[in-house]
Amino acid sequence: MPLERPLTLVTVPCLQDNYAFLLHDESSGETALVDAPEAAPIQAELDRRGWSLGTILITHHHDDHVQAVAALRGGARVIGAAADAHRLPPLDQAVRPGETITVCGEPVEILDAPGHTVGHIAFHFPRSALLFSADSLMALGCGRLFEGTAAQMWGTMQRFRALPPNTTVCSGHEYTMGNARFALSIDPGNQALQTRAEQLRQARERGEPTVPSKLSDEIATNPFLRADDPVLKSAMGMPDAPDAEVFGAIRSAKDNFR
Repeated sequence: MPLERPLTLVTVPCLQDNYAFLLHDESSGETALVDAPEAAPIQAELDRRGWSLGTILITHHHDDHVQAVAALRGGARVIGAAADAHRLPPLDQAVRPGETITVCGEPVEILDAPGHTVGHIAFHFPRSALLFSADSLMALGCGRLFEGTAAQMWGTMQRFRALPPNTTVCSGHEYTMGNARFALSIDPGNQALQTRAEQLRQARERGEPTVPSKLSDEIATNPFLRADDPVLKSAMGMPDAPDAEVFGAIRSAKDNFR
């Protein structure tokens, strides 16, 4: 059943290529922020709309996702991963994967999303079909494995892929065109990918963000969600290799792609 009053979602460009996300519940007036890369553009958007922050959700500890928490928090509750509490801004609520909390009047599922960092979490709003994946699943890509393993990140990709296909994926960076070039280099026969890459190119020429994206589009075109696809495994020269090993090879190839 669609919501009578779905949450308002606002994508806020920050820094050079980061995104923050504001969520607003019209019925209660509650506003939440997912990640805090830069205070000025986020505060400007809040002021423009007459909103006040009630909640700040943190996906992981990297500075470009948390450095503006102190400037923005005011009286807002700050929520982040219990496993990473030692390297996050002070938390009002520490959460663990598998738990469900309430934000903007909706249940929010805490998903384990290791790989980019070992303590990375994602926030899934099933009623509004929103996934805040930050630097784990990205538009046509995934985050580098700075702390976790390929097997961990492949597990994260599988968790996300199992969500409803109509889920809107809100990821943390404008990396999509570079991701598209890489995806086309290893999956050139994918017609859906060719079409999407051209649509994204046109969007960027118009100055439009490529984030958020639809999970259904990611499933069809994002190579990091398709490490178990026989076509892609063959393209990588690894038709009989374990899926996690293929994923690792795709991630390594992206790391070295120019």
